[in-house]
Amino acid sequence: MANESTNNDLLVGKEATAEEISKFNLDTHLIRVMLDEPFFAGVLRGVSFERTDAIPTAGVLAKDGDIRMWWNPKFLASLTNLQVKGLLKHEAMHLALDHTTSRRMTPHLIHNYATDLAINSDIPKDELPEGGLIPGEAFSELTEEQADNLGPEGVARYQRVSNKIASFPRGESSEWYFTKLMEDPEIAKDIQDANGGEGEPGLPGGMDDHGQWGEMSDEERDLIKGKIAKSVEDAVKECDRTGRWGTVSSDMRSKLRDLIANDVDWRAVLKKFCGMSRRGTRTTSWTRLNRKYAGLTAGVKRGYTSSIAVYIDQSGSVSDSDLEIAFANLRNLAKRTEFITYHFDTSVDTESETSWKSGKAPTVHRTRCGGTDFECVTKHANKNKNRFDGYIIITDGEATKPSPSRMKRGWLLVPNTKLIFSADNRDFVMNMKQ
Repeated sequence: MANESTNNDLLVGKEATAEEISKFNLDTHLIRVMLDEPFFAGVLRGVSFERTDAIPTAGVLAKDGDIRMWWNPKFLASLTNLQVKGLLKHEAMHLALDHTTSRRMTPHLIHNYATDLAINSDIPKDELPEGGLIPGEAFSELTEEQADNLGPEGVARYQRVSNKIASFPRGESSEWYFTKLMEDPEIAKDIQDANGGEGEPGLPGGMDDHGQWGEMSDEERDLIKGKIAKSVEDAVKECDRTGRWGTVSSDMRSKLRDLIANDVDWRAVLKKFCGMSRRGTRTTSWTRLNRKYAGLTAGVKRGYTSSIAVYIDQSGSVSDSDLEIAFANLRNLAKRTEFITYHFDTSVDTESETSWKSGKAPTVHRTRCGGTDFECVTKHANKNKNRFDGYIIITDGEATKPSPSRMKRGWLLVPNTKLIFSADNRDFVMNMKQ
């Protein structure tokens, strides 16, 4: 067997021998997955597998309109049979859960950690390569050589992130883990410092490569999303027809069935709402006609921005975990949109006003605990229509219908709830799903 590596890059596993690399055959493992794990095999059926040394581990990505899994033979040959199986299941779930397309969040390194934590909640520990992030599990103890290589600052960073991961429960969404990591600025900085710098000592979490997920155009992303959706739909229907799901948990089966339902993606509606609420900006710019000669000419620079009020229902039926999912998705839209948040119950808590810019979001907290009245929100928004381009109400929908709004109004309904009245024609209704 290969010896345990001591350099920082190999916190993710063991080093394979030349003989192990030459004998490794990925097809054997794919056949085993096909026999034992029909759902994962169905998702991977449309994936092209490419052997490469360009990435250190493995990863699914889109290239020229195709879905590919690149894999490094040195890495896969270093794994046990169970770990190769777990890696293939892990990559299939990145595709099935839209982590490579519509559920991308920034910063990308935090997103990578969050998606791995969500997926690995459902994969047995013995099927994960070393370096696989598992909620509720601390990182493995550093050897003396590894600690020396990391240095005192690196060891402290390693321990801080390890303690944070160990504090997390299993089974939450990627948005939930993303929000929890972003709520702690020190942890978010630790992850980015350790994995983003040139030559910086690393952290666990390197069992697969997510590096090129953000490089697709919108057109390519839509094409890939459609291909993945078809593979997932076919796999789910085939597993339901035969009753053979392999090791997919009952909770995950329910989530996958929800994914293939013919509902409009609420995230897409939310993005559309924010996009339609934008206003144009116009500023004067000055350009030198020729570097050899003096003189400037006036020009115009155009941009688009918006300010949207977000009213947060404080009733007990709107849970903190529901708000964390909403916040994680709003954060991705905050690059060109300023969100102003307010809490409300039977009145709007104006003292809770918080400005949210440039991807930074407030933490989930409560200042009210009464009933719910949408009329107070509508009156407050109408009164401030010169400040806002639209407003969103995060709620469970259980209160009487308010009067018409003078500007765009969006209802962001937490999972498993609905409005108890018919929304106005101008309103946007977005039904969140876990």
